[in-house]
Amino acid sequence: MVASAVFRMPLIGAVLALALATGPALPQMGVQLVKVDLSVVAKGYRMSKLIGSSVINDKNEKIGTVDDVIADKDKKQLSFAVLQVGGFLGVGGHLVAVPYDSLVIDDTGQKITLPGASKDELKKLSQFNYPAS
Repeated sequence: MVASAVFRMPLIGAVLALALATGPALPQMGVQLVKVDLSVVAKGYRMSKLIGSSVINDKNEKIGTVDDVIADKDKKQLSFAVLQVGGFLGVGGHLVAVPYDSLVIDDTGQKITLPGASKDELKKLSQFNYPAS
């Protein structure tokens, strides 16, 4: 009985190796690396620095703060800015989503403007709620 068990182990290993070797090829997964111009990257806006920044209108009135920036899954681009309107220190504010392209950000990333907007108009927009994760 011991001899037959010893004989079966190498046989099972050989059959498994043969099945793996002759089975369907697994797709090669990988990332295509692209060389980027770092001087262009350095001129971009860091989202970590924009989040929490004040947003003003074209009358220089504070209308909210940047709560988040959301990228579209399909287009792989920044699509929306979530603004907090009202509230105090992140509590009691009304969250709204606006098109990211509607924000005007100065070259330093220090001044963010949403032309033509007011706190009252933003509060009338549907409230944005983050999906439960």
